Amino acid sequence: MLLSTIIVDDEPLARKGLAVRLQEHPEIDLITQCSNGREAIEAIRAYQVDLMFLDIQMPGLNGFEVLESIIDQGLKMPVVVFVTAFDQYAIKAFDVHALDYIMKPADEERLAQTIDKIKLHFQGSTDRAHKTKLVKLVSDVTGNDYQQILSELANNQELSMSNYSDILPIKDGGEVSRVPVKDILWIDAAGDYMCVHALDTSKNETTHILRKTMKELEEALDPKQFIRNHRSTIVNKAFIDKFCSQVNGEYFLVMKNSKELKVSRSYKDKVKQAINS
Repeated sequence: MLLSTIIVDDEPLARKGLAVRLQEHPEIDLITQCSNGREAIEAIRAYQVDLMFLDIQMPGLNGFEVLESIIDQGLKMPVVVFVTAFDQYAIKAFDVHALDYIMKPADEERLAQTIDKIKLHFQGSTDRAHKTKLVKLVSDVTGNDYQQILSELANNQELSMSNYSDILPIKDGGEVSRVPVKDILWIDAAGDYMCVHALDTSKNETTHILRKTMKELEEALDPKQFIRNHRSTIVNKAFIDKFCSQVNGEYFLVMKNSKELKVSRSYKDKVKQAINS
């Protein structure tokens, strides 16, 4: 077994120290050392990299953004071992996503354990599961603020990573629009598609077409922020101005842009409760 390997770290001494220790493991074929995230992506593009020792906190692209870029560009995802100076208590949150992690400076005994784990991984059939976990990690951290997560790690704080993403990716042809969830006004169903009405970067209203079910969107959006007011409509609480009733017994929401959205009777009580909470 010979594993093409790269080290990604902005600290020259950290790269050198890890490279020296990796020389003791004949399975590791260290093909290059990368001083930043962009070099790492180019190395992954140029070589069929099996294994990457990846620093989390780097200037430019941090470790999370490197993983995100690999996924976005459709490149082959190597097995990832995080290398970090963060406290073990903090980094345990990532243990479920990466194959392993090692602390700086690399400890010989701990590194040997990691190499054993890597060999078992490549001898088994866990590659798909590993990559799925990395994609989940990217999904988690890109839906949250990178700098906040890094700050929490650096201060040994419990991570405030939410189960709900702050970004709703919407594919349109060959492009993917990353719509901030906070800018979504409301979403309504149009046949097999969803119309996502949101504010663009200039705060003008725009509509995106998304192929998802209402149930999938409800699961993806934070119920503290979004209300189901009709079987075919979800509304962002932040953009609701009024909850009104008419003499004929019908109910509707008035949005801050004066748009009126019907509230079905089956959702009336839940909408009232959500608005008042």
